[in-house]
Amino acid sequence: MIAHKGDNRPGRQTYNRPAFRATLILLTGMVLCWGTPRLAAAADQTNLPTTLPELRAKIAEITGQPRYKAAMWGIKIVQLATRKVVYEQNAEKLFSPASNSKLYTMALALDRLGPDYQIRTSLYAAEKPDGNGTLTGDLVIYGRGDPAINARRAGGDIFRALEPLVAALTNAGVKRIQGDVVGDESYFHGPPLGGGWEWEDLQSYYGAELSALTINDNALQVVVKPGLEAGAPCWVSLVPATTYLSISNRTHTLAKGARRSIALYRPLGENVLYVSGSMAVDDASAFTDDVAIHQPAGLFASWFKEALLRQGIEVTGRARSVNWLDREIQPVDWTRWQELGALTSLPVRELLAEVLKPSQNLYTDLLLAQVGMAQLKGRAPGSEETAEQDGVRALRTFLTEAGIPRSETALNEGSGLSRNNLCTPNATVHLLEFMNAHKYSAVYSNALPIAGVDGTLRRRMKGTAAEGKVHAKTGTLSAANSLSGYVTTAAGEPLAFSLMLNRYQGGEAGTAKTADLDTIAALLAGFTGRTDQ
Repeated sequence: MIAHKGDNRPGRQTYNRPAFRATLILLTGMVLCWGTPRLAAAADQTNLPTTLPELRAKIAEITGQPRYKAAMWGIKIVQLATRKVVYEQNAEKLFSPASNSKLYTMALALDRLGPDYQIRTSLYAAEKPDGNGTLTGDLVIYGRGDPAINARRAGGDIFRALEPLVAALTNAGVKRIQGDVVGDESYFHGPPLGGGWEWEDLQSYYGAELSALTINDNALQVVVKPGLEAGAPCWVSLVPATTYLSISNRTHTLAKGARRSIALYRPLGENVLYVSGSMAVDDASAFTDDVAIHQPAGLFASWFKEALLRQGIEVTGRARSVNWLDREIQPVDWTRWQELGALTSLPVRELLAEVLKPSQNLYTDLLLAQVGMAQLKGRAPGSEETAEQDGVRALRTFLTEAGIPRSETALNEGSGLSRNNLCTPNATVHLLEFMNAHKYSAVYSNALPIAGVDGTLRRRMKGTAAEGKVHAKTGTLSAANSLSGYVTTAAGEPLAFSLMLNRYQGGEAGTAKTADLDTIAALLAGFTGRTDQ
């Protein structure tokens, strides 16, 4: 069970770290220091390096601080135009990249699928509706991995998000369905969890199940408010509203001024959420958190059936779901079915930003599986490989084509939630160099968070030379922090860099684990010298 103290849901940004840590890291992530901790906004901008030896000395001073005695730094910084190494430290060692893994997966998706590629979600029936608009048999919603059908993109209204699919059905003349509404997630072959994920992550939104029929990021927001009087249960609700996830409310309301303590627990493989703890009767702010759901295709079918009923389309059957294991027993030849309508996803160029800026785990792994399915079309069917494994196979091939030695990466899933993912700073910078010369380089770099502006960097490096100039991907796990991307120095030189800090537990009050990553990035952005010195 994970105990929560408050709302740690910054604009539905998704991070691959425990939710209760996210707020602390974000609030303290503006610390910038070399020597003693100081706030980024107050950093000494007059003490920036002016020569290459001075820059190197300052970076070495940062990484050599006594607090990093038990930790390990990995750094590689390269001038993009000349490919000169500006600085390196343990650049050939393997590190846990955390969400820096997304740099690799999104480069693969952009290269293999192209920026304009879209994913199709189809509405299938065994036959067309009759002259009275009656559809005899089941209506199947066949997903192919569109990650972005959610309330967030529809003004908070999940039924508005489903309107295009409902409209497609009404345009096909359907007025009544004599059968079930079936959510079919069988397009992806394999389990709903990424390789190497840990069970503690699976309740939280950043560990949401993978499904070819994804809805609302496969998570629900839990809202808890105090009851009307002390001793009464707290009010617990779900957003968007649904009965698909059952709530066992074990909370109670305390007297005025009492400390809030709320805990959420959803057992693995179940759709029952146990809410326990207490709130003061005068607690003015609601507790909110996002919880992943089990079998999201079933939730999709449930909401879609309700959307149809709201539009006056009668459904005699129930909402249910099927997966790849079901289809192995009862296979379907979709070429013999009627496609009554379809919805296409955002293009890959937009999905890249949806992934990289907020560090969205689910979307990343769905796109890896998408590449895996494209890979599958190029070889004989019948393999026992999962869509994820096919995606990883395609990633290995892509990295070889990019000139990255096989020994410098070990990525077994796409998002970086796996603690088994490993890569070197060398490999990451080589990837950044390769993508900088790629035909879709602008799409790739524009999708990265910008320091002090947006995404996971929106609150970091404000008031420093890095603000607005560093385009980089963050990465955070319990003992891994990383920052890799692009920056143009004050002298106008373009750099690619990879900063990785592993096995650092922190401990200094008022200093975030990411503070010195930001310090180094600010040094690079403010560097007025030349790297050819």
